[in-house]
Amino acid sequence: MKKMFFFVFLLSVLFLFFACENDKIKPGFSGNGAADKISDPENITTVEKQDITQMYEAVGTIRPLTESVIESQVSAQVIKVSCVPGTAVKKGQLLIQLDARQLTTRLQQAKEGLAVAKNNLKQNYKSMDEAKAGFDQAKAAYNRMEKLFESDIVTSQKLEIDKAGYLQAKARLEKSQEAELSSKASIRQAEELVKEAQIALGYSAITSPATGVVVERMIDPGDLAVPGKPLLMIQTSGALRLEANVREGLISRIILGNNYQVRIETIGKTVVSKIDEIVPYADPTTRTFLVKASLPDTPGIYPGMFGRLLIPVEKEKTLLIPQKAVIRAGQLELVYVKKDGAWQSVYIKTGKIFDEKIEVLAGLTGNETIGYK
Repeated sequence: MKKMFFFVFLLSVLFLFFACENDKIKPGFSGNGAADKISDPENITTVEKQDITQMYEAVGTIRPLTESVIESQVSAQVIKVSCVPGTAVKKGQLLIQLDARQLTTRLQQAKEGLAVAKNNLKQNYKSMDEAKAGFDQAKAAYNRMEKLFESDIVTSQKLEIDKAGYLQAKARLEKSQEAELSSKASIRQAEELVKEAQIALGYSAITSPATGVVVERMIDPGDLAVPGKPLLMIQTSGALRLEANVREGLISRIILGNNYQVRIETIGKTVVSKIDEIVPYADPTTRTFLVKASLPDTPGIYPGMFGRLLIPVEKEKTLLIPQKAVIRAGQLELVYVKKDGAWQSVYIKTGKIFDEKIEVLAGLTGNETIGYK
């Protein structure tokens, strides 16, 4: 019973398959005879055979030719953001204001440390003056006593006492000189801390490095800005370029400095680009090379849009007819072809569009005479 059911089911499937096959309309003459004959059309042309260069389309993204990523140099809370995407900014213009209270306190502490170091140096100068005066006095006494000892006027014990006083005064003077050098070093260190604190305080006001347009904003008031975290992206020149990924088998066809067409699907335009850079490294995951092509100034093109870099591959014989000659009825495409002195409809299959003409993939063989209104 199961075998009989399966056999009936198989016959039903085969019947439906062949029935559907017979309903398909193949390219070529419709075969309706007089029903397809029409009056003379307004335009008559011949199906052209042309050598068309086939293009490989490398997809990519439009990016600014030059752009700057704005990051914070210090960790602080964002107080104010003075721009939004699309805002035109000038070099040096304030973009983001960070909370500067902690940085201001650090600068004040550094200045106080510098003041203390300078005061210590003044005290060292006084101590050094006193030590030098004592040293001069002790040295004079020791020299006088040494002469008296040579004349046998004083004893050696008296000479030893004056010598000890001289050496002590000398040691105090050397100590005060070392203290002077240490104080000067402390001042230099304090001055560096002040400079560092001033620079850090300057980082609290983030300004534009160049004239341009803000294209992306990644921060809002209240957020924490930390070094290495992008805050804004600025397009610093009006020029744009397409960054496309080209498969490794075609990278040899890309020549640096040559012109190639770029198709921008969104605005329906094809522009001429110039290859500016070919990254000499293939992505091991996608097996593609990054190619950068500069774009001309074209209205309607913006960073982030989708584009295709057209790379010539090879030439093929292609049949072309005017787009206006194609008549579409639902999913069917047909043209009127002159055969045996009469106009008859022919089903065709079309392909790519070339300006005002369209490629014919099936239904025509070339050199036919076609007509259209």
